[in-house]
Amino acid sequence: MFETIVGNKPIKDTLEKSIQNGNTSHSYLFVGIQGIGKKKLAIEFAESILATGNEKENQLKSDNHPDFLLIEPDGNSIKIEQIRYLQKKIQEKPILSNQKVYIINDADSMTQEAQNCLLKTLEEPPEFAKLILIGNSENAFLPTIKSRCMILLFNQIEDNEIKQFMAEKYGMNSITPNQLEMFQGSIGKAILVKDKQAEYENVENMIEKLDKKDLIEILKLAESLYKSKEEIYEILEYINILLLKYAKYNYLYTNCIKIVENIKKRLKQNANYDMN
Repeated sequence: MFETIVGNKPIKDTLEKSIQNGNTSHSYLFVGIQGIGKKKLAIEFAESILATGNEKENQLKSDNHPDFLLIEPDGNSIKIEQIRYLQKKIQEKPILSNQKVYIINDADSMTQEAQNCLLKTLEEPPEFAKLILIGNSENAFLPTIKSRCMILLFNQIEDNEIKQFMAEKYGMNSITPNQLEMFQGSIGKAILVKDKQAEYENVENMIEKLDKKDLIEILKLAESLYKSKEEIYEILEYINILLLKYAKYNYLYTNCIKIVENIKKRLKQNANYDMN
């Protein structure tokens, strides 16, 4: 069980044992940084809960399984209307299985009204219903929500596990120590970078040339960086990781860090990339 999910063995063992012993909780809160497998594990856990022994029914299909519902943010948040819909569906008895599973992904984006609405369900859930909330920050949830959930804190994935996974799954064998630092234990971040090795190598070359005052070469490298609009936040974070290393030896790099942070702030305030 959960063989395809990297890391967090204690959590996987806990969930597997609960399935085997038939004592799963009525509500869970999966908490940890983005990209470490929380959603994937939640879906596989739901699949195990709903399994009936029929191979065709064991594979949970989130788009058509009548006893399963996956809620994703509507825009930037999960709205109260989505929770009300969940409350309506959760009262209906299971069809294929003897239980029902509801997953709320990015649950820490719930509005306070949505959380208060969900609280009513957590207080008196149907005996056949299981809820799994997934979030990045435990502090984003109301204390009353947390008190009614079994909280599982996910750890960052070890660097060696990330390297092994990326090599076996994607043939990515040239992950640098700087890139591992940027991943911060997130396989999700590593996957985002896998097809953009050239861009990140350009960033490293550009930072290395800052103190050499090779302006023409720097401008050439910066031009390719400017074209990377879709992943600009990740690239800016990577730039600051590199700048922090150089700042240990030359305080002038701290000014560069301030500039990068200011750019990130302006990008968040102004959706027009070209104006920044």
